[in-house]
Amino acid sequence: MALPTLRIIAFIIGIFLITLSASMVIPMLALLVFERTDDLSAFTWSSLITFASGIALVAQGRPEHSHMRPRDMYLLTTASWVVVCCFAALPMVFIQHISYTDAFFETMSGITTTGSTVLTGLDSASPGLLLWRSMLHWLGGIGFIGMAVAILPLLRIGGMRLFQTESSDWGEKVMPRSHMAAKYILLVYIGLTALGTLAFWLAGMTPFEALNHAASLISTGGFSTSDSSIAHWPQPAVHWVAVAVMILGSLPFTLYVASLRGNRKALVRDHQVRGFLLFLVVTWLLFGTWYWANSSNSWLDAVRIVAVNVTSVVTTTGIALGDYTLWGSFSVMLFFYLTFVGGCSGSTAGGLKIFRFQVALVMLKANLQQLVHPRAVIRQKYNGHNIDEEIVRSLITFSFFFTVTIGVIALGLCLIGLDWTTAITGAATAVCNVGPGLGPTIGPVGNFSSLPDAAKWLLTFGMLLGRLEILTVLVLFTRAFWKH
Repeated sequence: MALPTLRIIAFIIGIFLITLSASMVIPMLALLVFERTDDLSAFTWSSLITFASGIALVAQGRPEHSHMRPRDMYLLTTASWVVVCCFAALPMVFIQHISYTDAFFETMSGITTTGSTVLTGLDSASPGLLLWRSMLHWLGGIGFIGMAVAILPLLRIGGMRLFQTESSDWGEKVMPRSHMAAKYILLVYIGLTALGTLAFWLAGMTPFEALNHAASLISTGGFSTSDSSIAHWPQPAVHWVAVAVMILGSLPFTLYVASLRGNRKALVRDHQVRGFLLFLVVTWLLFGTWYWANSSNSWLDAVRIVAVNVTSVVTTTGIALGDYTLWGSFSVMLFFYLTFVGGCSGSTAGGLKIFRFQVALVMLKANLQQLVHPRAVIRQKYNGHNIDEEIVRSLITFSFFFTVTIGVIALGLCLIGLDWTTAITGAATAVCNVGPGLGPTIGPVGNFSSLPDAAKWLLTFGMLLGRLEILTVLVLFTRAFWKH
């Protein structure tokens, strides 16, 4: 790879680090408000170290005659995610005095909106630390993507290419100019966060708790301010607000922009959105009725509890309302299956994404028709678009390597010494960016603190692969990528 290309990548990462350094001022202000100035030095030093590193990368200047090829965006995307995590972990090391392995795991979990945690005692934790964890989710969900899409065009780089490497959204562009699209997406993101904050506050949370959970859930992250997660708040209104915010974060943000620009029915007409919402509602009703029949809860309470947990897993958010692994083997297996579903493409959610299931069903229907009518010419369409060979190839390739990646990471975890339940569900929850796994160790009421360091690093790599949709990272390990 040419030196000018590496210099421009370093320059852009430097901008990211300076922005990250400035972001650390927000938890500093929270510490001042709550009069917890004992933790102020941790963020001060973290911010200074991050800022100095960013300045060092930017000071070299941007090469005058540099050109980034589309494939270079993959290196930029992966490198920026890793480097940002390296520096964003510093406040956790200084405040919690945990190992850098644990801090990096927590930070990668935050930036990738996974929500797996190694921390306990959150109910009495530093407000600056709690806010920083939620901000990592918020920035990782779409804040950094929106910023990158806005900045890169100024550097004469196709900004939307970065967005496309971090999202499976292959729909039509909503706007011709990428920086304008970024502006609208970021405004929508901020607006939904503010709306979620207000709703949580009115439902019974304090303003600080409301802000943290709104930032965490709109990014489908899952970090909470309590070890009990959303179960800490018994009010049903809080639970239904959580469901609504998770769903809003799992819908395509490009369609929000389209709605703002006059296409009022953009969300309603989209096949992916309709399929996603229908899947959730049907699952709530069927699973909720089963839970009602097998528990002492009323039907409405059973549906509410199921709705929170099902929506959390499907949208890859990872909050929990009680320990659903105690509901029996049927529920455990169902939640394991739901881990893979994911939200809509172009959203902050992880997983396989609902559109891949829909496309697969269209292809299955066409193949069955072809068996009945071998000579018929059957057109395969989804959401008004023809399913061409490129889409089919992309779907098959991603789905295959998605499954293989989970299998390989699970084998690695077993080799390290974890039991098979922890290994397979830990691998799945990392790659799908869900958060909690299954079993007594990493289940919905457990955490990842007791895992060996080697397992944490392997899961961290799985989170990165899942967040960047695997192929973005794997392409860096090919010989062809590094050839001129």
